[in-house]
Amino acid sequence: MKSQRQAKILEIIANRNVETQEQLLAALQDAGFRGTQATISRDIKELRIVKELTSLGTYRYTTSSSEITGTFTSRMNTIFRECVVKFDYAQNIVVIHTIPGLASAAASAIDAMNMSAVVGSLAGDDTVMIVMRDMNAAATFCGEIRNLLN
Repeated sequence: MKSQRQAKILEIIANRNVETQEQLLAALQDAGFRGTQATISRDIKELRIVKELTSLGTYRYTTSSSEITGTFTSRMNTIFRECVVKFDYAQNIVVIHTIPGLASAAASAIDAMNMSAVVGSLAGDDTVMIVMRDMNAAATFCGEIRNLLN
């Protein structure tokens, strides 16, 4: 049932502009699925659904780009596990601190991922600054790093 519900959620957000969990829940109920707001919230997290800004200035749910999720290749895993000391984000900027001399490798690995959510990166000796398209992309990216390092 969970997989069917989650498949329906992906179908709904692909075909409609859904701005809130309440709208998503209503659409699911119209399609014959039962659930609560808490269930929808968990599904959104598991499916890595994010909100994106539309051309009309409103937000809508969309799948997190596959470029951000699941693109940590073995090279990226190795680079990040071996050199990242700490990381954080503020608004749409992600800052990654590395072992001295390895920031370029980390930035190069990120650039090679060709993520549309990344506007650009700048590396020093032990610090990488990544400008993301929005705060949600920065938060998602930091979540991926956290998962990778844990």
